[in-house]
Amino acid sequence: MKIAVVGTGAMGSVYAALLGRAGHEVWAIDKWREHIDTIATAGMIVSGASGSFVVENLHVGRSPLDAGHCDMWVIATKASDVEEVAAKIAPLLQPDSMVMAFQNGLGAGERVARHVAVDHILLGIAEGFGSSNPEPGRVHHEGMRLIRIGEMQGGMTDRLQAVEQMWRAAGFHVRAFADVSLMIWEKFLCYVTLSAPCAAFDVTVGQLMSNHDAWKVALGCTSEAYRLGLAMGVPFTFDDPLRYVTDFAATIPNASPSMRLDHLARRPSEIDVINGQVVELSREIGLETPYNETLCALLRHRESLFA
Repeated sequence: MKIAVVGTGAMGSVYAALLGRAGHEVWAIDKWREHIDTIATAGMIVSGASGSFVVENLHVGRSPLDAGHCDMWVIATKASDVEEVAAKIAPLLQPDSMVMAFQNGLGAGERVARHVAVDHILLGIAEGFGSSNPEPGRVHHEGMRLIRIGEMQGGMTDRLQAVEQMWRAAGFHVRAFADVSLMIWEKFLCYVTLSAPCAAFDVTVGQLMSNHDAWKVALGCTSEAYRLGLAMGVPFTFDDPLRYVTDFAATIPNASPSMRLDHLARRPSEIDVINGQVVELSREIGLETPYNETLCALLRHRESLFA
């Protein structure tokens, strides 16, 4: 299969590397020139939960146009770049092309659907990877708990099950879900718990959990998001969200969420589509969110000072 991964930061690099190692024709598309130039000349160096290896058969480009027609497009950019990428992909789609959106937070599918017909779209949620790019051409991931995938329109289709098998054959722990909304919301709780708190306290996941006061703040964010989900009719598969997120966080103690990595690099984060969404959606239905609101205010102020 010909696959283009658009956005080869930490998670996109893992997708590209393992799919390329499995024998697919994979294009790594990114504006980070030093990264893709290194991949082109020396391959992608992978370390961590999948082992240590180099993938040398990846193609590279700086725009979706460089890849041309593809069977599958994996959008692994920041949420703020999704619409720009989707608009560039749209003219390149063939009738059976798939577009998989892998973004943190809520609303990724809706952003893609502003430019791409819904029947092309699948959604992916990756959890428990703790991935990072230590240097150009290299990716490390602390774990690999699960990749959840689903059709934008819901349902357990033959296409979805075929994609599940393809990703599993490439070495991913993957599971297809018929209820894509539930899939997104359960992972959203984990993002809310770890993203803004790790960035605000400038700690790894394990350090956050070991600091009683900081972890109390993080679980306060969880409770607010869970209450919002219940109010919106989300049929969670658990009734103890604090245990759910604690068990998840315990699997990646050395990881730094992308929001913290963004702040360490002094660049804007995805605060608006993660913790900010808890605040915005709760406000619309009359729920208070003091934990998430405070962290959003703190991080937005910090980002306003970035050069």
